[in-house]
Amino acid sequence: MNIIIDYGVGNLDSLKRACEEIGFPVIISNEIEVIKQASSIILPGVGAFEAAMIELERLSLIEIIKSKAKSGTPILGICLGMQLLYEFSEENLGTNGLGLIQGQVKQIPDIVKVPHMGWNKLNFTKEESLVKYVNEGEYVYFVHSFYVSSSNNELLAYSEYGVKIPAIIKSGNIYGMQFHPEKSAETGLNLLKAFKELCLYDSISSN
Repeated sequence: MNIIIDYGVGNLDSLKRACEEIGFPVIISNEIEVIKQASSIILPGVGAFEAAMIELERLSLIEIIKSKAKSGTPILGICLGMQLLYEFSEENLGTNGLGLIQGQVKQIPDIVKVPHMGWNKLNFTKEESLVKYVNEGEYVYFVHSFYVSSSNNELLAYSEYGVKIPAIIKSGNIYGMQFHPEKSAETGLNLLKAFKELCLYDSISSN
């Protein structure tokens, strides 16, 4: 069972349709007992980091997400959802994140228009299964004001506007896409397809 976590933010319906278009059946849920059974988790998100963490806490979802991550369940964070995977965001007065990956979230320098909205090309740093259906230089759609700053050991691809923006990351069973794959045409669908196959492989391997 593949779960898109519903905590009141994100383009859940369009993300669900994109997953189903590539043959990846998903369920939208915020019920702990349902999430406990998840074979994979997608954590979407738009908006403010602090508000998102408050809502995850209110719904008692933080510990189940951490538990599933620790157990090896594939987890994909999208846009704000990717940022929430990290330890801390400097947005507003600062807020702790889920802490699944070391690093912080910082504001995009004001040498570019913020929030940044637009298509930017992917530059690869590693060859990984998650990007096997995508060519370097393909474009994806971003909408954000903050970006991840870390050691970049987890970095698979980045874009550049004002600063180097981590675009796709992988740390063990934890994955992230700063852009919106559901809004990124064929490239986005190909990335979701690769994530689906990683989830299927992990499921077969654990049986």
